[in-house]
Amino acid sequence: MKASGPFVFTSGTIGYPLLFVLLIWIVFWVEVRFGVSFNSYGVRPGELVGLRGILFSPFIHSDIEHLFNNTIPLFILSLALFYFYRPISWKVLLIGLVASGILTWLIGRPANHIGASGIIYLLASFLFFKGIFSKYYRLVALSLIVVFIYGGLVWYVTPIDPTISWEGHLAGLISGFSLSLIFKQNIVEPPKYHWENPEYSEEDDPFMKHFDENGNFIENLPEEESNADDVEYNYIYREKKKDN
Repeated sequence: MKASGPFVFTSGTIGYPLLFVLLIWIVFWVEVRFGVSFNSYGVRPGELVGLRGILFSPFIHSDIEHLFNNTIPLFILSLALFYFYRPISWKVLLIGLVASGILTWLIGRPANHIGASGIIYLLASFLFFKGIFSKYYRLVALSLIVVFIYGGLVWYVTPIDPTISWEGHLAGLISGFSLSLIFKQNIVEPPKYHWENPEYSEEDDPFMKHFDENGNFIENLPEEESNADDVEYNYIYREKKKDN
């Protein structure tokens, strides 16, 4: 079935975000169930072995609070990405994952940087700036919702808490902004009304014909009254069925 509009809700719209959330919870469950720690698989700046964290770190969390705090924003923002930007959603997610990971590796402190918060900042940044650039009312509204709900995240791109990887947050923010510029042309065009067409003529507009030169409304035009006599009415008689 052909999509009737630019925004289409599919099984992947909610399925992929649920899968992301499920994966990070499974990884945490494995750590707790078998008493292992995957923290060493995070991004470790300045070390070649630390580059593996670019792929692994978003799925690793230090404790249940860290995991819970990332679960809801990750689900909501990724759902918005797959609904409003479905054609480029995977490109944004995969390129942003690699870009934010590399940037964290370059600017981060010597530590294991773990957690999905970098992806959350990536998504929030992309959705906000992309919506503003689009000038399309639905996407602008999405930008305002993102900044209203998650605007406080901006404070954590600065080193206000030594236990938080602000470098990963900053890397995600920069990556999201950069991708909103790279994919600037991939924007849903706002709907245009027929009067915005360059060939539009007020004289030929059926609605505008109902107004005279003084702006007074004319209920019935002469041509409409003449056409009214040409209307044919067909009546069909059907016998009403008796109730048993």
